[in-house]
Amino acid sequence: MHYLSAAHTRFYHRFHVVWVTKYRYKVLQGPMRERIREIIVQTCAEMGVHIVQGVLGRDHVHMFLSIPPKLALSNVMQRIKGRSSRRIQMKFPELRKRYWGRRFWARGYFSTTSGNVTDDIITQYLELHSSKRCYRRQPEVVHFLYLLGPSTSGVTPQIFSNLFTEWINLEAI
Repeated sequence: MHYLSAAHTRFYHRFHVVWVTKYRYKVLQGPMRERIREIIVQTCAEMGVHIVQGVLGRDHVHMFLSIPPKLALSNVMQRIKGRSSRRIQMKFPELRKRYWGRRFWARGYFSTTSGNVTDDIITQYLELHSSKRCYRRQPEVVHFLYLLGPSTSGVTPQIFSNLFTEWINLEAI
């Protein structure tokens, strides 16, 4: 895992997003497919969004994105879908008959986040952090070592999980 940095932030925000063409028409092929790929790559580069991986189906797009915390996912998707829709309809005027109303993409999108810390670990961490005794144990020290990443601190997800479990067991005593 590689953490990215901004002015005062270290982050690892990964989103898997999927969106489809209007009416699920299978039109993403040939030169149109290449042009959409170019538009999406260009739009993401302008916003500072890193495309980890992307796949274009014939009627949908899957993307795994790393988005900086200053950008909202909804704004990123609005820009990607809006700009690609407008530019693709200008480049291929024959789409206007099929897609009336100047909409190339269907409404909405699917998104999910990615990470190696599960919901249970986060819940346990917050429960531990809310107790008064956690300040004596200072779990945030190991948490910050973990945020630095394995290459800098040597703390792997497995070590972090073991230390975290140890703290929970100590608190229970």
